Amino acid sequence: MAGITNAAYRRLCREQGAGLYVCEMITSRGLVEGDTTTKSMLVFDELEDVRSVQLYGTDPVYVGRATEILCAEYGVAHVDLNFGCPVPKVTRKGGGAALPWKRNLLGEILTAAVTAASRYDVPVTMKTRLGIDPDHLTYLDAGRIAEESGAAAIALHGRTAIQGYSGVADWEPIAALVNHVGIPVLGNGDIWEAADALRMVAETGAAGVVVGRGCLGRPWLFRDLAAAFAGVAGPDAADLVLPSLGEVATMMYRHAELLSQHMGEERGCKEFRKHIAWYLKGFGAGGELRQALGLVSSLVELESLLRQLDPAEAFPRVVLGAPRGRQGSARKRVVLPDGWLDDTDGSGLHLAEDPNEVSGG
Repeated sequence: MAGITNAAYRRLCREQGAGLYVCEMITSRGLVEGDTTTKSMLVFDELEDVRSVQLYGTDPVYVGRATEILCAEYGVAHVDLNFGCPVPKVTRKGGGAALPWKRNLLGEILTAAVTAASRYDVPVTMKTRLGIDPDHLTYLDAGRIAEESGAAAIALHGRTAIQGYSGVADWEPIAALVNHVGIPVLGNGDIWEAADALRMVAETGAAGVVVGRGCLGRPWLFRDLAAAFAGVAGPDAADLVLPSLGEVATMMYRHAELLSQHMGEERGCKEFRKHIAWYLKGFGAGGELRQALGLVSSLVELESLLRQLDPAEAFPRVVLGAPRGRQGSARKRVVLPDGWLDDTDGSGLHLAEDPNEVSGG
């Protein structure tokens, strides 16, 4: 998630038990051409011993070279290729969730990445969606191509590009993909609580889950997931040990502290502002205090404001299972390059790639 999964937040998720945390998405062209913004996103915490990067690309040559750079120069131990982004500025260039429609191009990109990474014994995975829309599904072919190309696993988001983040994720295709390929399939979409993850694995046979919006303002979700999968906690919301507002405030300060360590205090506190509404969702903090927190510029100021929260206030169970982050409504159409749907080949196609593209999927 662009602007969210930076080194500080990944450190926070690690402290809460996350198994693998992926860097913000970077573009292959941006990395190959030495784009300053792209390189600034490749910052890792000192305790980030398994460096995982999500790479966006539409050109096999750039993707191969970028993968080589990540492995050779940045010590990356896992590369994840993003073919799930539904944002119009990405799909109109044939990228993101639009790209798997071109089956042979998809295979060329995956093969380029796997070939480059294999020299360093680094696994390559991919993330995708069900397809462009209900009439143009791609996930079964994408899974087959991923397996044939040597990808270590595939993550499937149970929505099409036209859905964006609206509605409810469809998990049935995840089960279909599990039965279709021999590589591990990871399920993605609407994992809001640990119980959702257990249910997804039980219903689909997925090897694991990928969490996106579910961890916004909820880094302790990974603690819950670890406990649930270890059998320490039960599958129901009633079994959760939910944090009080005081414990959430402590987590908020830790988050801002880590951001300040990585970015400098002023910039780190400014970056933290976007997380406040997610952390306080459902709690009784008044509008005046929320507004003040939304303008915080120093750790001292943040600490003072957090003291005004009622530390004994119980976690609002009413928000359990509720969506977080962007939702919106389904689009009327997916913006695609002219003639994109005319064929499913794409062999040798070199698409224009914006070196500054950082949208997630």
